Amino acid sequence: MHTINDLPIASMQKRVSSFVLDDIIVAVLLFIIFYDQIIALVAAVPTVLTPEAIEAFQYQMKVFNSENLLLILSFKIIYHTFLIWQNNGMTLGKYLMKIKTVDVENAQNLSFVKALLRAVLRIVSELVLYVGFLVAFFLPLRQTFHDKLARSVVVDV
Repeated sequence: MHTINDLPIASMQKRVSSFVLDDIIVAVLLFIIFYDQIIALVAAVPTVLTPEAIEAFQYQMKVFNSENLLLILSFKIIYHTFLIWQNNGMTLGKYLMKIKTVDVENAQNLSFVKALLRAVLRIVSELVLYVGFLVAFFLPLRQTFHDKLARSVVVDV
């Protein structure tokens, strides 16, 4: 059985690359899910920028956001929870970068509860100007806010 001291901590370059890849993957999946609504929004972009046309478009964007925000956040939480929990600690981005998330206490895969907690806190890290991600640059185990609170760490495979 490994301890966290036996495993190499993932580099910031791999973590950033994994983050970008996962965000692209999630964005593409969300684009597919909301394709019809996005096409309708694009069609509603005003060709003549009058104050009324801009206001109407802004209203349509607010409606889209209010109707779909909970679904978008839920999708992101499910993506990160399920893959970290069931896929050996790896999202698709982590798999491509050959890194994984493990429990800091025993270097094992995260439990469902810890994976869910980490995914929810990851949303918080994003919503607060990504400050939750920036803390990783200053901590010895390169843990983000959500890693620290979920007691997880990202390591090389």
